[in-house]
Amino acid sequence: MTSPLLTPAAVQRRRTWWHSGVLLAVLVCAVYLGQRHWPVVRSGAGQLAVADEGWLLVGATAAVATWLCAALAQQGAVAERLPGGRLLAAQFAASAANHVLPAGLGASAVNLRFLMRCGLTAPRSASALAVKGAAGALSRAALIAVLAAACPGVLRVPDVPVVAPIAALGAAVLVAVVLRGPLRSRCGRVAATVLADIRAVHSRPQRAAALWGGSLAFAAAHSLVLIAVTRAIGLPLSPVRVALLYLAASSAAALLPTPGGLGSLDAALAFALSTTGAPAAAAASAVLGYRLLTVWLPLVPGLLVLGVLIRRRAV
Repeated sequence: MTSPLLTPAAVQRRRTWWHSGVLLAVLVCAVYLGQRHWPVVRSGAGQLAVADEGWLLVGATAAVATWLCAALAQQGAVAERLPGGRLLAAQFAASAANHVLPAGLGASAVNLRFLMRCGLTAPRSASALAVKGAAGALSRAALIAVLAAACPGVLRVPDVPVVAPIAALGAAVLVAVVLRGPLRSRCGRVAATVLADIRAVHSRPQRAAALWGGSLAFAAAHSLVLIAVTRAIGLPLSPVRVALLYLAASSAAALLPTPGGLGSLDAALAFALSTTGAPAAAAASAVLGYRLLTVWLPLVPGLLVLGVLIRRRAV
């Protein structure tokens, strides 16, 4: 509640200073990240300078398409109509924020604030993010299953010790014991909200098509970025195999809560490409090219867009 001693002009000035401070913090973060990782950006740019420019352009186009696909999937996760321009800008900003905070917290925070600014309540905004995340995970799993059938022998199921399912069962029992009383009731209300949103979205064919089509296209576009980079540097791997390796490696890297999968995804991708016969140097160049197109080149512009959205109170 605003103090009665403050005039409306003073309140507005306070808000302006607060938003300007947040914008300055975002800019400082952008400069810090750019300075810290500048050797990586410079060396990667040097290696890609001799690559095929046509394929790099294809990869850059696919990287831009990932933001469009994310916007489409986010629109499909809610029944209400979202403002298209701000929705796309929010996805661009969310992709940058996702590389600053761990485990997707940056993207989730930006999208949560955006949906709330669009008039959705906090529970419904969180529910929309859960619906989008579930659709993305299921779409990725479906693509992995299809591509694994097309490339038999590429993925190998690891041997699981007998103790692993026993430990999983014990963890499930422990969770069931912990989630009791008020906490269980609260979880039940959250689940009811998510299920209600799922029914509302799938009762409208256009929203369901946007949700699932955008989720599938998002994973496919990221795969296309890596495929284009491998083609640009002349890595002799089939596009289907590269897509399968990317989807499997990114799914495994998601288990490690690093910002945007930095480090974990790079290592998983390089290892996956190397195990299929790619030279280590070429695999490293492919991963670096993928990171340049999806992270380093759009990072500072994305953070600038985030600052503008914060300044305009769109998130």
